[in-house]
Amino acid sequence: MNWELLLWLLALCALLLLVVQLLRFLRADGDLTLLWAEWQGRRPEWELTDMVVWVTGASSGIGEELAYQLSKLGVSLVLSARRVHELERVKRRCLENGNLKEKDILVLPLDLTDTGSHEAATEAVLQEFGRIDILVNNGGISQRSLCMDTSLDVYRKLIELNYLGTVSLTKCVLPHMIERKQGKIVTVNSILGIISAPLSTGYCASKHALRGFFNGLRTELAAYPGIIVSNICPGPVQSNIVQNSLAGEVTKTIANNGDQSHKMTTSRCVRLMLISMANDLKEVWISQQPFLLVTYLWQYMPTWAWWITSKMGKKRIENFKSGVVRPISKFLNNMYRSCRKVQNFPVVKKLSGWVQWLMSVIPALWEAKADHLRPGVQDQPGQHSKTPSLLKIQKVAGHGGAHL
Repeated sequence: MNWELLLWLLALCALLLLVVQLLRFLRADGDLTLLWAEWQGRRPEWELTDMVVWVTGASSGIGEELAYQLSKLGVSLVLSARRVHELERVKRRCLENGNLKEKDILVLPLDLTDTGSHEAATEAVLQEFGRIDILVNNGGISQRSLCMDTSLDVYRKLIELNYLGTVSLTKCVLPHMIERKQGKIVTVNSILGIISAPLSTGYCASKHALRGFFNGLRTELAAYPGIIVSNICPGPVQSNIVQNSLAGEVTKTIANNGDQSHKMTTSRCVRLMLISMANDLKEVWISQQPFLLVTYLWQYMPTWAWWITSKMGKKRIENFKSGVVRPISKFLNNMYRSCRKVQNFPVVKKLSGWVQWLMSVIPALWEAKADHLRPGVQDQPGQHSKTPSLLKIQKVAGHGGAHL
């Protein structure tokens, strides 16, 4: 076995591995660090049990589903939102389907825009449970309107609710975590806190502000390694966020969710959130394709991202003005389904098999080369003995050939 052949095998393996990983990326629904944590990281069932978790925006959408999944982990829950009757409904379902008792759930009505009430709310949680292990900043509202058609009051409300309300509550909880030198501050941001899109200028601004604030706060807390600041950036998720979005005026909402078949299920999004919390990830992107790909382009190839966003944005604005929603949803849905089908192609499965085989053969080849160079194991003239490593290569190659 010569070095030239070994290098060719390594190069081929690297190329095939790159191709397979690119094809697998088409099916990804989270950034690569997050998916690695899902595969090899700590489990939420191990890390989050017995913690006190305060969830804002818990009356619907991601916050509601988060409450349900947390209730199965044996945590103590604080559920906050403005609609008390909806919070009571969520509490009842947590008690029915979870592992909690009545004393383990506190319903705490909260208006994020009423910053004067946040200190009292924090004291109420501490009085009930004695500590706050995780604060999940999930409350907020979205927007669907063109900038020129949107009143300044809409922008003001988006900033007050999404940004200032979250900052205010965090500032009330933070002294307690600093005193204990531990805790997790988890903020449900958005992919639109990384990229930008038309019809959501105010929403994008509030989410960009949140990302900047918490990234800055993380650096200020460097002296407290036990306090984890996490930004969760979901893409389109099945919820009522579009239906409740503000239009051109504060008093107007969209009142129509449209087609949500191309969006990620809320349960999958929340599961990935829990994995992020269990592994103390600083920022995660949770989205299906093609939105995840666009996010990576914005991060690493912004020039391309601007071009793609401009093309898609122009079409989106045209459809919005004409009242057409379904064609874009249908296009995105078909694009996503095509991405999901790629990995099932026979050629992709064949490439995956080759990579797995080469990854098993190459270490044996390397070991055989080392055995051959080691004193006392070279073949003597006239002998045809085989080292254990060469026998191992034959065995692995035989299995690989059977699969190929």
